[in-house]
Amino acid sequence: MTLKAIIEVLTVSFKLGCTSFGGPTAHLGYFHQEYVGRRRWIDERSYADLVALAQFLPGPASSQVGIGIGLLRAGWLGGVAAWIGFTMPSVILLILFALLMQGFDIGNSGWIHGLKIVAVSIVAQAVLSMGLKLTPDRSRATLAILAAAITLLWQTAASQIVLLLAAGGIGLFLYKHSEVAGSSHSALTMPISKRSGMICLGLFLALLIGLPIVRQVVGGEGLFGLFESFYRSGSLVFGGGHVVLPLLEKEVVPTGWMSKADFLTGYGAAQAVPGPLFTLAAYLGAMISGVKGALVGTAAIFLPAFLLMAGALPFWNTLRQNKKVQGALVGVNAAVVGILLAALYNPLWITAVQQPEDFVLAILLFGMLVYWKLPPWLVVLAGAVGGMLLV
Repeated sequence: MTLKAIIEVLTVSFKLGCTSFGGPTAHLGYFHQEYVGRRRWIDERSYADLVALAQFLPGPASSQVGIGIGLLRAGWLGGVAAWIGFTMPSVILLILFALLMQGFDIGNSGWIHGLKIVAVSIVAQAVLSMGLKLTPDRSRATLAILAAAITLLWQTAASQIVLLLAAGGIGLFLYKHSEVAGSSHSALTMPISKRSGMICLGLFLALLIGLPIVRQVVGGEGLFGLFESFYRSGSLVFGGGHVVLPLLEKEVVPTGWMSKADFLTGYGAAQAVPGPLFTLAAYLGAMISGVKGALVGTAAIFLPAFLLMAGALPFWNTLRQNKKVQGALVGVNAAVVGILLAALYNPLWITAVQQPEDFVLAILLFGMLVYWKLPPWLVVLAGAVGGMLLV
């Protein structure tokens, strides 16, 4: 692929990274308008296939779709350019915000409290929308409720991994012959060989298994510990960016890297910037270890998404027709709703909603998001102002 094509991918994805507010669903709409409608880099059927694959894989769906289009347009470097362009604007903004947090004693400011309440409302919206889509019947709703209960009552590092594996097994048993497991789709053509795909998938698994072992040997402090924690979190997120919240919270708060208040402040700030919510890793890394930590954290949390997208593409046409695989995914998605519901209570609710006025602000912001359909950045601004008024 030519240098011109790579620069073109970087430029277009950077523009999208500066303007794509509203979460992954909105991002996919912006991508469709730009890549399919305006530039015709990819046709409708291939775009739909890429979106389906991104939904199937763990990780940030919108970023993975962008990476896939970059791979199609300009090869491996095109995929890297698409990721850099789309994530760079929000990474820069969140690093600057983290440095501001460290430079001034603003942790107890009213607007910071307002950002925490914003996070409650946004995750509540995510639970509602995901619940309607992913748990529409009794069996899946029951699975979600059990996952929420277990997540709250069994708070260990391994609990969510065990939950997702168990939910996948239940889904395999219950839904392998069900219509909810999906149907056939059009074929997707990508310039990636099966050998390259196997290498990417092998590297993904090697890092997921090997990094924790090495960390046990060399210790969990420093940038290596940060990389391992964020890579593992990025590897296990099904269901969208909001689900990374409980995973990351368990990595950075109990370990003493930062307070729960600072974590929730960053999560609220991440709602106000364009681009993927996974760039919360930039804020967390900067709070833990400055700019180096931000770069390491960002690279670590997105690396699984890149390896999985590049690794799965050559096999997707066959894999997506497998009812057993898709049945397992149905179970995993139901459990994800429960995990996110648990995160709505702890750490969000118990930290942010401490008096009736906080609850009033939370339901007002929830109404702005769900019923009035206001843009997230405006809701974040309203939350910050409301938090100042409450103090």
